[in-house]
Amino acid sequence: MQVTLHQDKCVASGQCVLAAQDVFDQRDQDGVAVLLDERPPAELHDDVRQAAAVCPALAIALADA
Repeated sequence: MQVTLHQDKCVASGQCVLAAQDVFDQRDQDGVAVLLDERPPAELHDDVRQAAAVCPALAIALADA
C-alpha cells in the first residue's frame, strides 16, 4: 500500500491520527497531519483505510503497491 497525504487539503481534524497513530501524526503549530510512513506494513492497512475513510477533507489517497 502506498499512502499519500495532501497537506494542502488537510483541515487538522485529527481523525487520521485517531485511526492510525503509527502512520499519521499532527504538527504542533497548526494541527495539520503529517505522514509518518508512506508504505505501512500489512498489519496497519485496515487502520490506514479507516483513516482515509474518516478524513473530512479527503486528504488521504491510497494506492496498491
